[in-house]
Amino acid sequence: MVAIPSTSSYSRMAAMDIKQAVPTAEITVGDFYSGKTVFVTGGTGFMGKVLLEKLLRSCPGLSKIYVLIRPKRGQDARDRLKELLGSPLFDHLRKERPIDLNKVEAIEGDITQPELAISPSDAARLAHSVNVVFHSAATVKFDEKLKLSVTINMLGTQRLVELCRKMDNLEALVHVSTAYCNCNLTDVEEMIYPSEISAEKVSALVDILDEKTVDELTPNLVGERPNTYTFTKALAESWLKDNKGDLPLAIVRPSIVISSLNGPYKGWVDNWNGPTGIITAAGKGIFRTMLCDPNKKADLIPVDLVINLMIVAAYSIATQKPTREIPVYNCCTGQRKPITWSKFINLALKYTRIYPQSNLVWYPDGCVTQSAFYNNFKRIFLHLIPAYILDSVTWLSGGRPIMLKVQDKLTKAAACLEFFTLHEWNFDDRNVKALSATLNEKDRNEFNFDVAQIDWESYIESYIIGIRRFIFKDEESTLPKARKQVSRLFWTYRILQVLLVIFAWQFLVLRFTPLRQLWTNAFQILIRLARLVFVP
Repeated sequence: MVAIPSTSSYSRMAAMDIKQAVPTAEITVGDFYSGKTVFVTGGTGFMGKVLLEKLLRSCPGLSKIYVLIRPKRGQDARDRLKELLGSPLFDHLRKERPIDLNKVEAIEGDITQPELAISPSDAARLAHSVNVVFHSAATVKFDEKLKLSVTINMLGTQRLVELCRKMDNLEALVHVSTAYCNCNLTDVEEMIYPSEISAEKVSALVDILDEKTVDELTPNLVGERPNTYTFTKALAESWLKDNKGDLPLAIVRPSIVISSLNGPYKGWVDNWNGPTGIITAAGKGIFRTMLCDPNKKADLIPVDLVINLMIVAAYSIATQKPTREIPVYNCCTGQRKPITWSKFINLALKYTRIYPQSNLVWYPDGCVTQSAFYNNFKRIFLHLIPAYILDSVTWLSGGRPIMLKVQDKLTKAAACLEFFTLHEWNFDDRNVKALSATLNEKDRNEFNFDVAQIDWESYIESYIIGIRRFIFKDEESTLPKARKQVSRLFWTYRILQVLLVIFAWQFLVLRFTPLRQLWTNAFQILIRLARLVFVP
């Protein structure tokens, strides 16, 4: 890790500024959003969907939500919004207040294009009406090409800021970053750290050089960070600090975001990102080993807690007096509600067996190791060889072999997570605690982001049920059949293990004279000891 001068006193001063300036809760969060117009980027993503649903459900007086959406795969922005609002995530609203869904309107645009590719008429409408902006659009692919990652995560942020400067009634801008943008450090405070290279220089390099040259330079530019995602997120923060001007800006940094804790549905998740893809594959029985330090903290955060913090951060920045520094909120669990990777994985496997997916390939099991050699050894025997066997059987029966391709994708996904499963960080969260303390009891309940309230066992149970329900669309009625399949696979798995032990015994002990003699001597010693103990 890189050593830098201590900034703890500086950060504490910033935190004191925030504590002194936070609102007194005379205006509730819901009251603040009454009559307000909100603009959201990244609204079609995992976090963006939860943000839209929460704003509509918990801020009923809200006037309008504009969502930046680009046309995709033959669908225009309106069609994509219609599909988004048709998600099961919005079922409660559809049943209780369906008319509120009409408050959401698509703005056709593209975060990668100049001026966000927003039409002049739409830009004028936004400039005239928007009060609060949530910027969560980003590429979260860890192995993204630097050129595209800079275009989306950094230049996209700059273009959004240019749009915000034209908004006549802007009261708050919340930029969603990541707790890991400073993962080259061990202790991460709620402040914006200086960048080793300026955002302007990186932008110029990416603009001038061809993609091949940029790819060759990427390891040197990224430095001790593991990927382009964390690097470009850090650049975006640094640029915001230098170019904030008088914008009412706050930054929220979540750690590893997974399923919802409470609302609107416990365990809601709709993507394969991060640990979800690995846990899902383990649940299918096709992923059984990973490089990971089981004793390190797994800094996982429920998506609804992040969204609640974002909504309250916007309320806070709009109702407080301006501060010298940009308020930064590390939305993490490692300080106040830590869980190790070992406990997380064991609980996930436990509930994967209790709530198994339909059509399992093999019995859900597995473990992690810090040894790269041991992990590769197990990967060959537990991943690749079974994949070759299954693909061969599929090919011989006239089917389409896919298991080797699946294992290749899983290996790449696991490799992207290895840096985060082999290290741990201390993310300071004093600003988050201070912000929570300013809320009245009603707002603390409605917009809860207190990670100390998480019951990990109950939460992970809901997480596994959510994967089954929302990703695989498995109905509860399929559980009895799935559990019978797990039981059959368990006994098959155990019988196979016994047969492998017998085979190893036959091959290693009975065929090699030195080992056979060693076993005979050991057996004789055990018999003599038994006679001494049990024979008078």
